[in-house]
Amino acid sequence: MRTTDPTADPTTAERLGVLAGLFAEVLGLDDADDLGPDDDFFDEGGNSLLATRLINAIRTRFRIDLPLKALFRAPTVAGLLALIDAAPSSRPPVARQERGGLFPTSFAQRRLWVVEQFEATGGLYNMPIALRLRGALDRDALTVALHDVVVRHEVLRTVYVDVDGVPWQRILDPEDTRLTVNHVTTAAESLPFLLSEASRHVFDLATELPIACWLFELGPEEHVLLVALHHIAVDDVSLRPLFQDVSTAYTARIEGREPEFADLPVQYADYAVWQRELLGETTDPDSLGAVQTAYWRSALAGLPDELALPYDRPRPAVPTFRGDRALLTVDADLHAALTRLAQNEGVSLFMVVHAALATLFARLGAGPDLVVGAPVAGRTDAALDDLVGFFVNTLVLRVDASGQPDLRTLLDRVRSADLDAFAHQDLPFDRLVEALNPRRSLARHPLFQVMLTVLAEDGFLHVPGLSSTEEDVDLSFSRYDMWVGLSESKTADGACAGMSGEIRYSTDVFDASTMRDLADRFIATLRDFVTDLSQRVVPAAAPRTPAGVRRRAVPQPVLPTS
Repeated sequence: MRTTDPTADPTTAERLGVLAGLFAEVLGLDDADDLGPDDDFFDEGGNSLLATRLINAIRTRFRIDLPLKALFRAPTVAGLLALIDAAPSSRPPVARQERGGLFPTSFAQRRLWVVEQFEATGGLYNMPIALRLRGALDRDALTVALHDVVVRHEVLRTVYVDVDGVPWQRILDPEDTRLTVNHVTTAAESLPFLLSEASRHVFDLATELPIACWLFELGPEEHVLLVALHHIAVDDVSLRPLFQDVSTAYTARIEGREPEFADLPVQYADYAVWQRELLGETTDPDSLGAVQTAYWRSALAGLPDELALPYDRPRPAVPTFRGDRALLTVDADLHAALTRLAQNEGVSLFMVVHAALATLFARLGAGPDLVVGAPVAGRTDAALDDLVGFFVNTLVLRVDASGQPDLRTLLDRVRSADLDAFAHQDLPFDRLVEALNPRRSLARHPLFQVMLTVLAEDGFLHVPGLSSTEEDVDLSFSRYDMWVGLSESKTADGACAGMSGEIRYSTDVFDASTMRDLADRFIATLRDFVTDLSQRVVPAAAPRTPAGVRRRAVPQPVLPTS
């Protein structure tokens, strides 16, 4: 599909070749020659997460500070090279620090540590992953492999000590670290309860590793491995390198040898030091932290305290964090149609889903000022790509749905808002809350009450003699009023195989019937986007009852663009 002659200039030709190689590596192509200079990154299978990895790789290779929006403006090798040539010099890379003594926490870690000191969270910030393993499992090799990975990633053998009310990281030496895998023999009918109970394990962050493991034996060749991780040490993106390393270690151990891991140039503690240096002093108006704070003050000026969602009852003064879920299923045909729409409109799949959720909220009477939270990987240096750690930051995404825009216009507004937010992702969420100082309430999450995630499915264990599938774990928690999450599945040849997910919601304020109805309407709204982008976003009125609870709004009929 080559349609552009690179140029006779050997320097430009070489740079095109380097950039094509980065495209191919991130996209998983075997040969960069398969990618022409005018081939579109997103047409070739790129998504938001891969886009972030590509931009990080470009920043590292070309020593420039290139924003994510550049890839959306110019998603081809030839087009992006022109933006690379005009980009400013890069920010300093993450560098390895001298070992010994205590390390500062990252800003995100400090926020979680403070929460754990003052609230009985009861496992609220755990990340449990359960894998059903079928085949001949070597339990001893698996135990050693998991320990190998704890040794490899320092953050998995880090405890948090209190020094005058401030948390610090203390990295344990490998010889002082011991990971125990709890072996439990059980019947299939008892498994859901056991998984749920183990997933609520309460970590003592001052003395205990932030990882705990159970192996439930259902039969001679059927087991379920549960790995419970505290969020202070990992995020969703960490699961890919974590289980890749477990796979590498287990394969080596069943062959009777030490695992051969690729070197990690830095560790999480190095990132925590770098993050503070990168953001600079709050008193310096030219520091990155101050510049990004100024952006967010402007972008979020006049933000509503909360969305007018179809609550079934007033929120309690103190939330219980009890939750339930309504399942979401996007079939393969709709998944493929949404992906084609994203490619045709120059947006990511996440942006399409975000626009659909904003449309649904507007049609339910939530008003024209629509705000959701969204995680961003936070790995803005390629040296962090294969590292386990808590890098994720939370962005506040604000969309204007006023004026009854058609769906294409709303999608354009979402694209602009999201890309601007991604370009200012370095400011930690807790510092943003401190800077904006919104009206505080223990009853609701600050700045937003709805979280949105769209993840690309990454495989878990890939080892000889075993098949691995993810097992459902129901924690019955919800940190937000509503958390809308979807995960993509692809076939072996990269075709869309559907998306699955859930709306996890707070039972403090929502009934199950309300959420089942909202889940159905959300899928219907996604179908609206692939059916006719000329449909308008017509808001619904939502009167309040005397008790202050919103009645569910009746969506207005969809109108075509005049």
